[in-house]
Amino acid sequence: MCGRYAASRRPEDLAGIFEIERGVPQAPEETLAPDYNVAPTKEVYAVLDRPVKDADDRRPVRQLRKLKWGLVPSWAKSPEGAARMINARAETVHEKPSYRRAFTARRCILPADGYYEWVTAKEERDLEVEGRKKRARKQPYFVLPADGSVFAMAGLYEFWRDRTLPDDHPQAWWVTCSVITTEAERTPLAVAPADGPHALADIHPRMPLMLTPDRWDAWLDPARTDPDDLRSLLEPPPAGLMRAYPVSTAVSNVRNNSPELLKELEGPEEGTLF
Repeated sequence: MCGRYAASRRPEDLAGIFEIERGVPQAPEETLAPDYNVAPTKEVYAVLDRPVKDADDRRPVRQLRKLKWGLVPSWAKSPEGAARMINARAETVHEKPSYRRAFTARRCILPADGYYEWVTAKEERDLEVEGRKKRARKQPYFVLPADGSVFAMAGLYEFWRDRTLPDDHPQAWWVTCSVITTEAERTPLAVAPADGPHALADIHPRMPLMLTPDRWDAWLDPARTDPDDLRSLLEPPPAGLMRAYPVSTAVSNVRNNSPELLKELEGPEEGTLF
């Protein structure tokens, strides 16, 4: 899954990486601050191809937009379930009512430095289910491209109209998003911790679907609407691109947010798993 990630790149840097044409903030007050602990319901940057509103030219334009993480389907009666819809499974995204329309028409890329995941040991889960032992503190790991490039997560976005507000109200429309996840890689990490997991599947069975640059244009192209064609873009990236390392359990508290959360530890913290 993806329940927390880091996004510290400046919008002007993202503009260069993704060849953004519109939407790059021009004033500091319009810019999202670097976020080292992105949690559900927060505003995040998203890259998408979409015609500019009210423009004569209706061609899709590569834009950088601020969306809220936690998808609200257009048909939802309220946005209350958004925090539960942060992830869409690649295996079923084309058929689930909450995601299938966005999958064929509203795809985006959510740029990140990497994502956090917490080790869940099978033995500890079994003991907890049996009521024999309280689960130990879980060790968080930060997962990122080994070459330091942007982690481009495949995403979906959706528009939702709050009918309780007038048309001209600034919050009348919600634009929300979800991260697509896939099975975690079982092949060895490009760089693995000496004392810890050697594959992403050792940390968690799911991971965000990372899009390599050769798939960005195809994924964002709104002219591609055939579900079978689009599903071919959901293949996991080549193995051996990722690294993972242990970080402080401070990241487990959403109130903590600083570059220190990304600091690599020499090994798991005392009292945690792995």
